[in-house]
Formats: sequence, C-alpha cells, structure tokens
Amino acid sequence: MDTAAIIVPHLPWIIAGALAIGAAGTFGWIHTTRLKIKHGYPLEGMWGQSLKPSNDGEARQRVTLLTQENAELRAELGSVKDRLANVERIVTDSGYQLGSEFEKLRSLEHLKDEGNA
Repeated sequence: MDTAAIIVPHLPWIIAGALAIGAAGTFGWIHTTRLKIKHGYPLEGMWGQSLKPSNDGEARQRVTLLTQENAELRAELGSVKDRLANVERIVTDSGYQLGSEFEKLRSLEHLKDEGNA
C-alpha cells in the first residue's frame, strides 16, 4: 500500500483541521488587537513601529489626567483603610466590653441566688 492510498481518505479532515487552526489564529490576532484598542495599549506595525496611540499632546494630557486620578484614588483608599481600622477597633472593643458586662451580670445573678445581694 502506498502513502497516497493512506492519506487520500483522510484528506478532507486534514484540510479542515488546517483551516480550523488558521481560523483560530486569525481570530486570536483580531481579538488581541481589539483588546489592545479597547484598553488603550499601543498598536505596533510589522516592524515594531508604534501606530496608535501616537506620542502627541493628547496622549501626554491623558497620562497626566490618569496619574492625577490614580493619586486621588490612592488617597481615598487610604482614608477608607483608616475608617475600616476604626470600625474594626469599635467592633472588637465593644465585643470585649459586652462580654465583660455579661460576666458582671452573671456574677451578680450568682450572688442573688446565694442570697448575698
């Protein structure tokens, strides 16, 4: 049996597999490019040159605005952390105080039962 007789019956599957791999690669490339555009990453040409966004005044202004927003968000996060620490302190302290008040009441009840109160 020669190789042509072995390959010819499977040729449609081989072609379909090659087309599927090519289509998956093309879809992956398109999806990656779409995500780069959506999130503002620079696009590159065939030889690595930057296509978009260009380094003009608009891009620098956008970076400046994003840097300012980042600083504001970090400051807000710091204040939220401080508030959370205060809430945790209040919750744990009042839990301890509540437990000690229960113990006082139990000891008073114990003294009442003995008739000493």
